[in-house]
Amino acid sequence: MGSIGAPELIVIALIALLLFGAGRIADIGKGLGQGIKNFKQGLKEAGDDDEAPAKDAKSEKEAKPAAKAKKETKEEAAEEA
Repeated sequence: MGSIGAPELIVIALIALLLFGAGRIADIGKGLGQGIKNFKQGLKEAGDDDEAPAKDAKSEKEAKPAAKAKKETKEEAAEEA
C-alpha cells in the first residue's frame, strides 16, 4: 500500500464535488476557516486571562507593604495622641 498521490486526490475531489456541489463545498470551507479563526482567538483570549491574574497578584504584593506602612503610621499617630 502506497501513499495517496495526485491522481487519487483528484478523484476524491471530483467525488466530493459531485456529492456536495460547488456552493456547498465553498460553504464548508468558509465554515472551517471561521472555526479555525475562532479557535485561535479563543486561545489568545485564554492566554490573556491567564496573564491578568499574575499581574494582579504582583500588584497586590507591591500594595501590601504600602498598606502596612500606612497602618503603622496611623498606629504611631494614635500612640502620640
